[in-house]
This record gives sequence, C-alpha cells and structure tokens, in this order.
Amino acid sequence: MSLEQIFEQQITLNKRINSKLYEDIQKNPELKREWFLKFEKALSQESAEAIDSLNWKWWKQDADDWDNVKVELVDMLHFWVSMCTIAGLDAKDVYDLYAKKNKLNFKRQDEGYQDGTYDKYKDGVEDNRLHVINK
Repeated sequence: MSLEQIFEQQITLNKRINSKLYEDIQKNPELKREWFLKFEKALSQESAEAIDSLNWKWWKQDADDWDNVKVELVDMLHFWVSMCTIAGLDAKDVYDLYAKKNKLNFKRQDEGYQDGTYDKYKDGVEDNRLHVINK
C-alpha cells in the first residue's frame, strides 16, 4: 500500500464517520481548528497507550507488549493522516515536505547543530522557512 492509498483510505473513513467533515471545515475556520485539535488529542492519547504498553514504571515489574505498541502506532498513523488532511496536506505534499526537512536536518548536522554552533536564523528568517516552506 502506498502513502497515497493510506491518505485515500483515511479520508474515506473520516467521511464515513462524518460525511460532511471536509465540506464543513472549508466553510468554517474555527471548525477546521477544532477538528485538527481533536485529531491531535487522539494522536496524543494513542501515543500514551503505546508508552503504557512498555514497562516504563521502574517501581513495577511488567512485561513489554510490543504487539500492542504496533497497534497503537497504526492508530497514531490514522490520526496523524487525519491531521494532515485537515491541514490541507495530501500524500505528495507530505513526501515533498519530508524530503526537504530531511535534507535540512542533514545540513544542520553537517553545520554544527549537535554542538550548538548552528544558527537556525539567517537574516532573521528561520531555516525551516528558507529550506522547507518557501522552497
């Protein structure tokens, strides 16, 4: 399955749950914001459930449940893709932005990000704007 197919299937599921979701958020910016935050909260909860699947409590002996971690990661993907669609990103946009940001991350590493000598700002403009958003 491709990233495009994942986006298509998530949009289909979102429309099945709320048939007018994408129409409504285009008409109402506050509703768009509200749905983005709903999906973000759900994503955060799934992340917490993944954490709870592992023994992070040093005072308690529990077995790690890596199978459940995998399920929670897929749940997180559902909500993350939903957030992307609410923000107006499709699979190609995500791929393109990822490639640009990944290239910037390598540039940062090459130019001293780890040791603190890299300056994220050039003439008052953050490098994300220069190399990811506006490129």
